[in-house]
Formats: sequence, C-alpha cells, structure tokens
Amino acid sequence: MTARRHAAEELAAEHSAVLGGLLREREELLATLDRVAALNGTARLIRETIGTHSGFVAELAGPEQAVIRWMSGTRTDALQDLAVPIGQGIGGRVLALGKPVRVNDYVNSPSITHQFDAQVRGEGLAAMIAVPIFSGTETVAIAYAAMRERRDFGDDAVQSLEDIATEAGRALKLASVAEADRETALSAERLRMQSALHDSVGALLFSIGVQVRNLHEDISDNPALESRLRRLEGDVSAASRALRESLLALSESSPERALPVELAEHCRSFQARCGVPARFVQLAPVPRLDAERTGLLVAAVREGLLNVEKHAEALSVVVSLLPSEDGVQVVVADDGTGRRTGDPEEPGTGMGLRALAERAARLGGRVSLVRDEDDGCTLRAWVPEPCRRR
Repeated sequence: MTARRHAAEELAAEHSAVLGGLLREREELLATLDRVAALNGTARLIRETIGTHSGFVAELAGPEQAVIRWMSGTRTDALQDLAVPIGQGIGGRVLALGKPVRVNDYVNSPSITHQFDAQVRGEGLAAMIAVPIFSGTETVAIAYAAMRERRDFGDDAVQSLEDIATEAGRALKLASVAEADRETALSAERLRMQSALHDSVGALLFSIGVQVRNLHEDISDNPALESRLRRLEGDVSAASRALRESLLALSESSPERALPVELAEHCRSFQARCGVPARFVQLAPVPRLDAERTGLLVAAVREGLLNVEKHAEALSVVVSLLPSEDGVQVVVADDGTGRRTGDPEEPGTGMGLRALAERAARLGGRVSLVRDEDDGCTLRAWVPEPCRRR
C-alpha cells in the first residue's frame, strides 16, 4: 500500500510539474502577444541578462521622437515618460544613426548631447548602452542598459543587448498582428450588433409608430387619449433617433480596420449564397488607407467573387489581404474546374474588370486577372499608400 501511494505521489508531482510548465508557457505567450507586456518584460530582461543596474525601453511616439515608458531597476521616476527627440542624448543618437551607441560616463561623454544630464544624474546613472529595436527595417523602439558607475561596455554586452532587441522586435510584430485580429473581431461584433438592433428594435419602433398613427384616426373624438397618443408618438420618435445614433456609432470604424471586416463579410455572404467554401486570410497588418482606396479594394473582391460565382465552377475560394510594395493588395484565388462558360477568350477583359482597372490606375494602382495552369483564376488588386503614388 505504501509503495502504491508513493508511486501515486510521484506521478501527481510529475503531472503538477508539467502543468506548471504549461501555465508558464501560456503566460509567456500571452505576454508576447501584448505589446505593453512585451516591452515591460524587455526592460526586465535587459537588467537580468546583461547584469546591469537598470534597463529601460523607449517607444517611438513619431518618426523623430521616442518616449521612455518601461523601466526596470530604477530608483526614481526621473526618466519616466521622458521624450527623446532624434539626435539628442544617447537614445536620440540611436534614432539618428540606426545603430548601437555606448558611453562609459553619460554626463561627461563628448559623443552625445547633454539635454538630459539632470535626469540621468537624478537616477544616478553613468555607463550606458542603447540599441534600436527594429520591425523589419524600421526602428520602432530603443532598448537601454545602464550602470551606476563608470564602465567600458564591451562588444559582448552590446551583442547581448542587440539579441534582446531582436527578440523584442519579433514580439512587437506578433503583438501587432494579435492586436489587428482583436480589432477585426471587435469590428465584426459591432457590425453584428448593428444589424441585430436594426432588425429587431428598429422594426419594433417602426411598428409602434405606425400603430400610434392609425389610432389617431380612430379616436379623433377623444381629446384626452389624443394627447396621450401624441406624447407616446413623441417618445417613439425620440427612441428612434437614439437608435439611429447608436447604429451610427456602431458603424464608425477607421478604413484600415473596416477593410478586413468587410472582406470577411463578403466571403461569408458568398459562401452562404453559393455553398462554396470561401476563406478570408489577412497575412499581415496593412497600412492606413483612405476611403477611396479601401472602396476600390472592396469592389475588386466583390467583382472577383461575382466572377467565381458566375463562371468558375469552383470548389473553394481564398481572399487574401496583405501589405505589398508600399501599398496594400487583395487577392481572390479560386480552384475553378472545367471550362468556364461565358468567359472571354482572355481573362481580365470583362467590362467590370476594365472599369476596376481604370479606377485603380487613377489612384496609381493596378488590377489584373490571370488564369492559372490548373484552370483556377487569380485576381489581384493593388493600391499604393495615399502618400506614395506610382
């Protein structure tokens, strides 16, 4: 009995250890998918990995300024929310150069400017390294490591900080994708709520209003009831106005958030209408677009799905959204089988596609439709960012 109990205890301890490991991995993953948690964790990791007295991270607040937000191992709030313009101090020099900068005594270093000497003295710091955190080739944040005494940081310390910055850049990219997914899901839920309110509450208010107006005609000889009906009619009108304002607020969404939601809705409508599986995939966050460019990409997907419905005899469709060549591209790809009745000899010569191509050209973009080797077709529509016409 004792041996069996001992074995059971060992098994329970093993399972507990596995569960603890899984929970830790879950917490690490959630931290990675959260931008704030990722950067705060980076500040702590700098101090623990390199062995410095403090680590902190500044995030870009514009193309030429970073703000120190996350700190670990500091004694004061002297550096908290400190704005660092490009070229100023060690962080501003990193912004200007796009490469690591190190000093063995900050307030006496001839290689940097000294606008922030008071804050550095207030925190009691001396030696410091700063490196850029990249997303692709773009600097998105700055990682700092600092000591409270003079010290000559070697190449190993710089390399360690750059390795941490590389991991932070990956975490920020993952967090950006996760944030976009959350925003897309939120926008979709707002659209669902808008539709449900319009169909239920809106229809009910309209019905009540009609009934009140009909009652007016039936009780014209009852002034007291007539007065009560007028008040009721006023209340219904006020409720209808409030509902319209609520529906408008639910529908408000920035173009770059509305685009993936609307494309996903078109895929769902196509699948429900045709019974052909249609999947929407956003491959990466896309740049901000104005309403005109957003409208063109939506129209291109709508035209592509319509062509599939009319001609393709497809078994499945995939609609993709991705950043491309300093702009945004949508792709509608189907696996159409058999001969397409009604298709022109060359794909892409239909009236709808010609109109789309002309519209895209006016924005500096392009639209194309090509037949694949396996009989499927791929429609591509690309537009540049508003400030980058081609």
